[in-house]
Amino acid sequence: MPNLTLGPKVRKPLHLHDKQLKALEVRALAIRKDLITMLMEAGSGHSAGPLGMADIFTALYFHILVHDPKKPSWEGRDRLILSNGHICPIRYVAMAHAGYFPKSELKTLRKLGSRLQGHPERVKLPGLETTSGPLGSGSSQAVGMAYTGLLDRRPWRVYCVMSDGELEAGQTWEALLFAARNNLYNCTFIIDRNNIQIDGTTEDVMPLEPLADKFEAFGLHVLRCAGNSIRDFVSAVEHAHGVSEKPTVIIADTIPGYGVDFMEYNFLWHGIPPKPDEGKQALAQLRTLGGKIRSEHE
Repeated sequence: MPNLTLGPKVRKPLHLHDKQLKALEVRALAIRKDLITMLMEAGSGHSAGPLGMADIFTALYFHILVHDPKKPSWEGRDRLILSNGHICPIRYVAMAHAGYFPKSELKTLRKLGSRLQGHPERVKLPGLETTSGPLGSGSSQAVGMAYTGLLDRRPWRVYCVMSDGELEAGQTWEALLFAARNNLYNCTFIIDRNNIQIDGTTEDVMPLEPLADKFEAFGLHVLRCAGNSIRDFVSAVEHAHGVSEKPTVIIADTIPGYGVDFMEYNFLWHGIPPKPDEGKQALAQLRTLGGKIRSEHE
């Protein structure tokens, strides 16, 4: 597996070698399996978004972020903001795999008194930067941290994961204006462009396109990638690191429910967990996906 950054480290080039890519894809698959199991145990939680973002969170925690699971408050860490807090199950699983807490704790998702709440609570779980709830607020929190980092001349970077649906919130665009005005090149916004929200598709509820043009009009550098391709996403982040005059937004086109055919592209899976029989079916499909991953790298 890729190096787990078990101590403070300097930022390294992000280029992926084939062995690294295979290890990350295998890790993403294991994370998806644990995600399904966790949601089944909880009987509550979101399925489609977390499955679609598994590759991105795997790439972040196991290849991109400068962080230390044994010292979650280490000053030199990169800051990862999850604005769309409802997809936190995928972040929890990635964190558990990275060593922030035991995997056995995943069984407590949404349980009374658990550190793994339905939306992340910063004061409960070390390794979280913010408590997220109201959609759209993460972008403002991210730019505040990035601005502070530049003022204090810190080397760490800020990554803000956002949903496409929350772009309907005006606060998001105010934050982007601030980011562009202050040349926050150390801030990268990652948009989960899965085209669904709880009531339907984004383009039916509140059309967003032409999205890239809107971001560019607000003064951001815009990249687009296949969000379920780890190599493509890592390449986009590497590109973002080379932009020194403005913040970057990465529009990551993802497939909601990725890896489970009856969930893919279906907005009805936005906010519900699989029932036991559905979970078993999902795990069987993920095992098949694992065989495909192995054959592709042979």
